[in-house]
Amino acid sequence: MKSASPLPVESVTPAKVLRRFRVVFNAIRTHFRQMEKQVGLGGAQVWALSLIKANPGIGMGEVAALMDIHQSTASNLIKALLRKELISLEKAPNDRRNVRLKVLPGGSRLLKKVSGPFEGVLPVALSNLTAETLQRLDDDLGQLIGLLNADEAAEETPLAQL
Repeated sequence: MKSASPLPVESVTPAKVLRRFRVVFNAIRTHFRQMEKQVGLGGAQVWALSLIKANPGIGMGEVAALMDIHQSTASNLIKALLRKELISLEKAPNDRRNVRLKVLPGGSRLLKKVSGPFEGVLPVALSNLTAETLQRLDDDLGQLIGLLNADEAAEETPLAQL
């Protein structure tokens, strides 16, 4: 009896990998567009709002740390949420430079309209990968970033703002 021949292995080409990047970017963009359509806020603002709701009294630095973004970026997100009257800001009594953020009723109502995940689909997908896969992906992306001579300061910009 003759054994079946193995299926041909498709060789990986730069074009195939580029198509995979397009699929990833499209999934991210579609999620954030849908979110913006639902509530009229950008994805980064929704994520910040959700963090403030989950952590009443949180400070600006803590929002930046949880979102893994620069403090000035977090400050801009907070200012936009304050202008829209979705959150309140209270200065800490012992140190006026520190602030406490809380979600207002309008912010809570807005979050109820959003289908998650608030932080975006990519962070959730990455958190479901094994440690080995994440390490391999990090190494490979580091090599790609080096070949691109890319500005690594962009790593502190939320995907929803790209």
